[in-house]
Amino acid sequence: MTLDPVHFEGIARLAGRISQDVDSTEHQGVAETVFEEFLDPLYHGDRRILEPLDGLRRRRIDIEDAALRESPFPTQHGLDSGTINPTTFTNGLVLDVAQAAMAAVPSELELHRSRSVVTTAHSNDPTVDCDEDEWSAFDDGYSRGRVLQAPRVNRYEEAVVHALSLYLAEVSHATLQAEVVDDLLILDGPIYPKGLLAWADRHPELAELLVEGERPRDVIARYIRLVERFADRGVPLAGFIKNSGSKAITRAVRGTTRAPWVDDAAFFERVLRRTDADGDTLTDELTFTNWFRSRGGVDEPLSADGDALGLSRSRAPEDYEVTFFCLYDPRSELLFRIEAPAVFTRDPDVREALTMQFLRDVAHEGGPPLAVAKADQLARISREERAALIRSIEQRFDADRDRSYDDDRWGLVT
Repeated sequence: MTLDPVHFEGIARLAGRISQDVDSTEHQGVAETVFEEFLDPLYHGDRRILEPLDGLRRRRIDIEDAALRESPFPTQHGLDSGTINPTTFTNGLVLDVAQAAMAAVPSELELHRSRSVVTTAHSNDPTVDCDEDEWSAFDDGYSRGRVLQAPRVNRYEEAVVHALSLYLAEVSHATLQAEVVDDLLILDGPIYPKGLLAWADRHPELAELLVEGERPRDVIARYIRLVERFADRGVPLAGFIKNSGSKAITRAVRGTTRAPWVDDAAFFERVLRRTDADGDTLTDELTFTNWFRSRGGVDEPLSADGDALGLSRSRAPEDYEVTFFCLYDPRSELLFRIEAPAVFTRDPDVREALTMQFLRDVAHEGGPPLAVAKADQLARISREERAALIRSIEQRFDADRDRSYDDDRWGLVT
């Protein structure tokens, strides 16, 4: 321990000197007012960025009753993608490796064995060309992999290789296994590659890639095709987001009134959390919002009035719009955001079936739906596995991982 008790106490005392002009109770009142008076619809400038699909309301359901409900969808499939994290090597390459896996409830062991693996490499050496257009099979044909060369950038190389690996593996595996999904597919995360779509706001060089870069545009186009494929089959596609960092609502509200929460998730947690007379959280019921149509932030390009980055869409533009509702689990004090394309949720029966499915799953599992949890377990690459893979890649490259002083300081596993 590097802090003596006197230091610990001194730091705590300093933090205690930070005061807030508005107490927690008043913050709650602000959130209540915003929910009831600003979201039906919410404007940012002269553009409507949020509106309810089925009336503005908050609902609640007893957790035990929800957990005992029958699943509206007899089978559920979950899909996730995990990476080793971007790694720089002494030969100048920046590389990330992602594997995507699909899980089924009830289980399908052969499906669980299948993987789609994408290795994305970045090099500023113009003589390096490692791009592959074709997939190669391994593991007796259960799995496949390919190498992707990232577009050359002068900065954010790690962000580029990470996003391309993660999302290409995910959408490719979802497309490959689409026909095994009969009732419902749940992505572990958003329904579109928001890590790529966010490039428009990060740096001009990344924003330019979204306009001119073949690889990132191809990945986004594949998600559009995935939505079209599931819409044509009449099989709902949804996304379960555990940690939403969206600030679209918060930014819009701050243009008109106070918004003392850090992001949209914190706002919805305020309006969905139930307390007793002493201010303690009540834990007997799940609380959740109505479904919203979202057209702000990274959801703007795929909205009805967005241009989809110039990519083609075979259906009406409004079919692709992001819709969502928020679900608060008081047992863990966690807020989840569930997304689905509007082509599914505009049907009241499908919308309610999706709502009840996720309420049942969260109530029963005490967290993400079982299909998502299983996919996460299959796709996750552990810290030890990452270290072993990097050592193996070092040997094949005949080059070391580019280490820094912090690696030694913090005892990075290699």
